[in-house]
Amino acid sequence: MIEEIFGPVLSIFIYEDSEFLNVLQICDNASPYALTGSIFANEEEDIQTAFKALRFTAGNFYINDKPTGAVVAQQPFGGARASGTNDKAGSPLNLLRWISPRSVKRTLSPSHDWDYPFLQPDE
Repeated sequence: MIEEIFGPVLSIFIYEDSEFLNVLQICDNASPYALTGSIFANEEEDIQTAFKALRFTAGNFYINDKPTGAVVAQQPFGGARASGTNDKAGSPLNLLRWISPRSVKRTLSPSHDWDYPFLQPDE
């Protein structure tokens, strides 16, 4: 649970139901890596608990689905923490990693009245 392994590997950690919150904390803190993760659960309360607890644990997070096979241009993909910059290759989010956006506003008819009507005193 602490190494970033690339390959067909399944890690299984067996725990008692009463240890669920503790196991979520272990998953969140055990490794500096955060590429992909998933949770399988039947109860929505458990799904939401895990979703909140593991929000920084994986750049791609799957719920009741296999954590492999992100298709470029269909699902953004990128890891966080020591697994990358989480810039989501295959997504418009990736563009922000390579550009320096700026906003320019140009007014062709300059205002001569600088008052804002909503700032006027009530009469």
